[in-house]
Amino acid sequence: MFLVTGATGTAGGAVVRELARSGEPVQALVRKPDAVVPGAEPVVGDLNDPASVPFEGVTGVFLLSGYADMPGLLARARSAGVERVVLLSGGSAALADLHNAVSRYMTLSERAVRESGLAWTFLRPRAFMSNALRWLPQLRAGDEVRVQYPEVPAACVDPGDIAAVAVRALRGGHEGRIYDLTGPEALLPAQQVTVLGRVLGRDLRAVGLSDEETRAEMAAAMPAEYVEAFAQFYAEGRLDEATVHPDVAEVTGRPPRKFEQWARENADAFR
Repeated sequence: MFLVTGATGTAGGAVVRELARSGEPVQALVRKPDAVVPGAEPVVGDLNDPASVPFEGVTGVFLLSGYADMPGLLARARSAGVERVVLLSGGSAALADLHNAVSRYMTLSERAVRESGLAWTFLRPRAFMSNALRWLPQLRAGDEVRVQYPEVPAACVDPGDIAAVAVRALRGGHEGRIYDLTGPEALLPAQQVTVLGRVLGRDLRAVGLSDEETRAEMAAAMPAEYVEAFAQFYAEGRLDEATVHPDVAEVTGRPPRKFEQWARENADAFR
C-alpha cells in the first residue's frame, strides 16, 4: 500500500492518478473527512501531527517537504513499518541556504529523511507548468498577461512527469537517488504566454513586471520571507531553473512533455 500526502494538490493528485491507472493500492492523506480524491481511498491525518497519520500497512510514502516535525513524522512512519519515502523537494534544496526560507525548509526536510533510516528518493522538480494557471484571472479580464521576472527562463516540468517518476521510485529500485525534474526546454514567461495564446486561439500579450512590481504582487499573496526568497532566486539569480536535466527520460524511458502539450491537455481550464 502506498500513502500519498498532498493528495488534493497538483503533484500529489497527479501521483494518485498515476498509481490508480497502474492498479496500485493507494491511500490519499486528507485533513477533512469529507474530502474526495478520485482513484484513492481517503484517510484522515495531519502531517503537522505525526501521531494522527495512519501509516499502518503502508510500505511507501510520497511525502511533501516542510512540515513542523519532519524527524518525528519519519520516526512514526518507520515504527509503523514504512520502508521507503519519496520526498518532493525542489532545486533550491541543493543550495542548502538556511537563510533562504524556501531553501531552508527543503534542505531540512531532505536532511531529516536522510537521517530517518528509511530508504529514500528525492525529487527536485523545477517550476511546474501548472503555475501558468495563476494567469487565469487576467485571462478572464482580457488578453494582456502581466508576468513576474520576465527575463528569467525556466525549464518547467509537467506535474504528470513528476508523478511518473514518483511512482517508479515508490515501487523501489531508486533508493538513494536525487532526480532533477525539468521539461525539455527553457522558456521565458512571455514565450509561455505565446504558446498559451496559440493553444487557446487568442492574441495574448505578455507585459513584464519590474522587480519592484513583482515584489508588490507577491507580498499580497505570501509572507515576506518567501517574497525575499524568490527575489534571491530570480532577481539575484541564485537558482538555476533554465538547465534542462535528463532525469525524467532516464527514469521513465520517454522524453519529458513540452509546455504546449500540457497547455493543450489543460486548455479547458483556461476557458
